[in-house]
Amino acid sequence: MNSPLRVLVLWFPDWPLRAALGAPPHPPTALIQANTVVACTASAREHGVRTGQRRRIAQGHLASLRVLPHDADRDERAFLPVLNLIEQHAPGVTLLRPGLAVLRARGIARYHGGEAEAAEALADILATAGFPEVRIGVADGPFTAEIAARGLAPCTVVPPGGAREFLSPYPVQVLRDEQITGLLVRLGVRTLGEFAALTPLDVRDRFGEHGARLHALAGGADSRPLTPRPPDPELARSIEFESPLGGTDQVAFAVRQTADAVMLALGDASLVCTEVRIDLTDDDGGVFSRSWLHPTCFDASDLVDRVRWQLEALAAESAKEPVDEARAFGGIVAVRILPAAVDDAAHHQPGLFGSGTDERLHHAVSRVQTMLGHQGVVTAAVSGGRWLADRQVLTPWGERTVPPRDPASPWPGSLPDPLPAEVFLPPRPIGVLGADEDAISIDERGTLSQPPAQIDGAAVQAWAGPWPVHERRWTTGGGKRGHRLQIVDDRDRAWLVFHTGERWWAEGRYR
Repeated sequence: MNSPLRVLVLWFPDWPLRAALGAPPHPPTALIQANTVVACTASAREHGVRTGQRRRIAQGHLASLRVLPHDADRDERAFLPVLNLIEQHAPGVTLLRPGLAVLRARGIARYHGGEAEAAEALADILATAGFPEVRIGVADGPFTAEIAARGLAPCTVVPPGGAREFLSPYPVQVLRDEQITGLLVRLGVRTLGEFAALTPLDVRDRFGEHGARLHALAGGADSRPLTPRPPDPELARSIEFESPLGGTDQVAFAVRQTADAVMLALGDASLVCTEVRIDLTDDDGGVFSRSWLHPTCFDASDLVDRVRWQLEALAAESAKEPVDEARAFGGIVAVRILPAAVDDAAHHQPGLFGSGTDERLHHAVSRVQTMLGHQGVVTAAVSGGRWLADRQVLTPWGERTVPPRDPASPWPGSLPDPLPAEVFLPPRPIGVLGADEDAISIDERGTLSQPPAQIDGAAVQAWAGPWPVHERRWTTGGGKRGHRLQIVDDRDRAWLVFHTGERWWAEGRYR
């Protein structure tokens, strides 16, 4: 893991309430989302109201509690002027969430003569601007700095290398993972120091990669990269056509100068673009938007390629729709290219001896994608789901991967780790026979007609199950249902099979 950056975190307590009600003090008030308290005033906390409570419980503590709906967009709009104010005195600020911002400490600390002096200077500036409640923490990495900012002191500086000692007495709940922290508490691990004292290999084996990440945070090893804040909208460039253009190559050729103009604007600001949003407007006034990511940074030809790919994808989607429901895809009358995330150009300068491995890899993959088409090169991600096929998401290279189902959500009936190394798409039919070579069946109670003795022509050495899986049982027909088994044959192959109807299917195979 890389050495953590020294960062400075600014925390504005109860920001959603500040955005909704203005400067404190406030009467007892709670903001509600999905019938749950997401923020409450200090006057409400004095009566027992807490974040995370159900609305009726909060009102039970205080009958006169004022309840307002929470608006996340309002929080962001209200925090933008604060970010601009910080940016004027400390360039490079990054928004973590409304009310919480982070920036690298090195530059501003050198300017003010030290980290504590820089934090005090920023606190004075914000207090003069009407934000005296700000709390500032300086530490190794955003996680430790945020914990420091949430202390009682206006400014808290954790010395370099002191993150582990500083975090040690804090409860594990500050990691904000109810599932893992709940299990840790039941195991008797109640503080970050006790969690950090566990062997990393044991933590990884028990909790997986996510648990290992939390274990690193508990020990003060926070190397999370800072995500640049959205750039100035003035960097965007657009072009309008006198007559609609219907051909992909026509539009791509027409936007070349626009792409060059975007790169010139970024160059004048000493920035590079790492994420771009492209808006296509057709002759009926419809706007088709899509965001594109880049592993390093875009150049003009990359932007033109993304416009072409977006048009091809749009045409393909229109062709898939039924004729009686399809919306006629007209010609394009305008294209807008908006840099959605930028970074300092100095971070992307080529090294003394040429470009790095990642950049060469990206250029090679991009060339292959240009030859094979937008869908020719894909990256894989894990999605939520009970069936293995549902958990695989393939996204074209360069696009943001957004799983259609949250993998962190509970999925009762899903397969626990370790997962099969090979997944059959679609599942392939397979024979699971008993000792008398008759097909095995499973009744509604999940009872096998006889133990499995053969699978795919091999003898069964061991087996486990069955486990029922029943999805969408409320739909017409009862949804997809079946029973899973894990079977090991005498050829040292481990199978994941399921039985549905009267047939057996191989869902995956372990290696």
